[in-house]
Amino acid sequence: MELVTNKTLEKLKYDLVRDGLVSYEDIEKAHELAISQNVNIGQILIKSSLISEDVLLKFLESKLHIPYVDLKDYTLDTKCLSYINLNDAQKYKIIPLFKIENVLTVAMADPLDLFAIDKIVEKTGCDIEPVVSAESLILNKIEEYYNSDSSVGQIDIKNSQNKFDWQEELHNDLLSDEHIQILIRAILKQAILNNVHELFFEHVPNGLSVNFRQGADIVNTGQIPSILTVPFISKLKSLSALDANICELPQLGKLIFKVENILLTAGVSAFPTINGERISLKIYKPPKTLKEIGFTEAQINTVKSELETPGILLVCGASFSGKTHIIYSILSDIAKSDKNIMTIESISKYNLENVNQCELNENIGFNIDKAMRFIEFQSPDLIYFEGITSKNALDYFCSLVFKNKVLITELLADNMADLNKKLSYNDFEMFKPLISCIIFVHNQDRIEVFDRQDLKKFTGITS
Repeated sequence: MELVTNKTLEKLKYDLVRDGLVSYEDIEKAHELAISQNVNIGQILIKSSLISEDVLLKFLESKLHIPYVDLKDYTLDTKCLSYINLNDAQKYKIIPLFKIENVLTVAMADPLDLFAIDKIVEKTGCDIEPVVSAESLILNKIEEYYNSDSSVGQIDIKNSQNKFDWQEELHNDLLSDEHIQILIRAILKQAILNNVHELFFEHVPNGLSVNFRQGADIVNTGQIPSILTVPFISKLKSLSALDANICELPQLGKLIFKVENILLTAGVSAFPTINGERISLKIYKPPKTLKEIGFTEAQINTVKSELETPGILLVCGASFSGKTHIIYSILSDIAKSDKNIMTIESISKYNLENVNQCELNENIGFNIDKAMRFIEFQSPDLIYFEGITSKNALDYFCSLVFKNKVLITELLADNMADLNKKLSYNDFEMFKPLISCIIFVHNQDRIEVFDRQDLKKFTGITS
């Protein structure tokens, strides 16, 4: 697992002591916390109120002789967004501001990250002029600006009717990049209007069929003609940070798009078949507070209380019942604490403040086995692991409860009888008695919460 650092502050941290801005003891303590929580030392210093962000940035400006730019009310040149893609902007916490001749000026939270600068130079072919800016403001600007240029863009549904048909965009037979992006946006618009959370693109003899999952049924909504199939798949994959040149291996990415100024994320899976790649999209809504979802005050208190002691919080429900949405809401609600909260996910659906989210990446060997081997070195207090993939992984995470960890995970179950049946399997022998709380999502209007005392009533759940 890559250690999160800020090379600029690591190099200059003792200058903070020499300048009387922070004590030596505080720097050492902040360094230890940064390692244990896998965040950079600057975040710890600011979060602990050891130094204000404004003072820290002005200190960096004076030491590095690199200008400090306040991005709060800054308007950047949108033409420059094409030089740095969304993934690189988020990964390196960098955003382009303007370009004069062959010099691209970029705002960076870590201007001594030479690896990041080299990467951007290599991809843009420009000379890079860095300026210092606040990490939080850079991330805000990335979210604000990249939605229309490096993602699908804004989808307007205010005045739309449910009879909207994405195929209306097929009348334009131009093979332009802009037309393909409009087509993708139209398909997503219809999915949102129809309250569809999963859609598929499958090769058929004369093109690419577009299918929506509605309940237990898969409904064909039309077909993209053969002439548009290759550019459509290529554009969809590039927008999802997938390699458009690879079609023989599975890939996993995410697509970011905006609906009525609300940022949505779709997990995108490309999987090879004998007929060509099958592309699957799963749309995730941004997390709300538990109260907004419909949890009662008593249920919220139960959940938070059970998370205070070691055990497993299990979120159950049918497919697309909102299990992951609820888990993200829980993590968002409790992330204000001083605990080290970590996740292990196939993709991170949304960036959660004060949560250390980890994405598995088979391409570089960071799989669930590698995560299990190393996550304990990060000293997590609470871990969300996405789904239960194997008996070995299940037993490992169960063992963490005996080391005073709190775990959150999810399990597919159509109803309580189905849940009892699944938990009666031998594979759950160790898991079952460690469950401290179950949240069962029957539907959007009915959510049940069972604490330790309640679970004693269910002989199939507790042993």
